[in-house]
Amino acid sequence: MSEATATRRRRYRSPLREAQAGQTRLAILAAATRLFADNGWTGTGMRDVARAARVSVETVYSNFGSKGALLREALDVAVVGDDEPVPLSDRPEFRALAEGDARARAEATGRLLAVMHRRTAALYRVLQHAATADAEMAELMRTNQASERAQVREGVRAVSRRAVTETEVDAMFAVLSNDVFLLLTETTGWSDDQYASWVATTVARLLDLGED
Repeated sequence: MSEATATRRRRYRSPLREAQAGQTRLAILAAATRLFADNGWTGTGMRDVARAARVSVETVYSNFGSKGALLREALDVAVVGDDEPVPLSDRPEFRALAEGDARARAEATGRLLAVMHRRTAALYRVLQHAATADAEMAELMRTNQASERAQVREGVRAVSRRAVTETEVDAMFAVLSNDVFLLLTETTGWSDDQYASWVATTVARLLDLGED
């Protein structure tokens, strides 16, 4: 076989095969997300995920390598709602935080967080439990918290349209956390719409948005 032929073979790409591989990954992530949310960290095994996704356990490992990596990617997808390589800050729902008058910006914050927390809160709870006994998961939790706080800072700046203090960022990071979402929607029984409305009111009050 000539070098040119070998190069052509190495460069050959099958769009159909790539699409099928992408669908397989999404099926695995969807199955893992359901199982983690329902059964927790210790109650979810790679074989369970493979069975739910209707693939071999070898396929799960070849795509994700470990249960920790699977949870990490499930969380990444949950934050934005898909596996496209577009960060949250570049998406329309995040850009809406800086658009319109004060009320519109506060309401956009409520809508964004209600939808995002509905996807992420159960997985973050799994991560919290896993972090108590697994060093890799503890590091992942620290990394995710730092990333989340940075997103909060960027969001608060967009909504307030001014420089913000670290104290304001800390307060919003706490108030708008997954933990508070779960407390209000699961323990207290609020609907997602109630939560979104409360976020809008709270953000406007804490950041003193007023009218503009």
